[in-house]
Amino acid sequence: MDKLLEFGRKALLYVRVLSGYEERRIRNYRLQLERRLQQAQEKKIALRKIPEQAVLAEVRRMVEQMQAVNKKLEETETAIEEYFKPIHKEAEMIMKMQLDGEEARMKEMRTVMQRQALLEKAEAEKAAIAKSAVNNQQIEDSTSTTACQADKATE
Repeated sequence: MDKLLEFGRKALLYVRVLSGYEERRIRNYRLQLERRLQQAQEKKIALRKIPEQAVLAEVRRMVEQMQAVNKKLEETETAIEEYFKPIHKEAEMIMKMQLDGEEARMKEMRTVMQRQALLEKAEAEKAAIAKSAVNNQQIEDSTSTTACQADKATE
């Protein structure tokens, strides 16, 4: 009986092979195995990409945070500049007033120094004139003394 069953199985296999059923079944099984293999490879690639995608997502998030911080910083700087604008204007006005005052004092000092120099020059000229007058008088006195002595000697 085993032989009969074995013969029946072989006969069914030949019938299936000759009818193409077995070939289609083998082909379907092979395609199914290929699909499973392809899906497994895709899952494997996806699993490898997950850490990379996580890192990229983290980098994107950090870049967005840095951009937000930079924007806040620029807004804060602008607000500070706007807040201190009147103070800067007042400081500029005060500095300008101080510079104008210093310039006026310098001009006044220059005119005072020029007057002082003119006075010293005039005094020096007077002293020179007085000295030359004294010298002239001494010369005249000495000439008149020599003339008197000469007159006395001639007498």
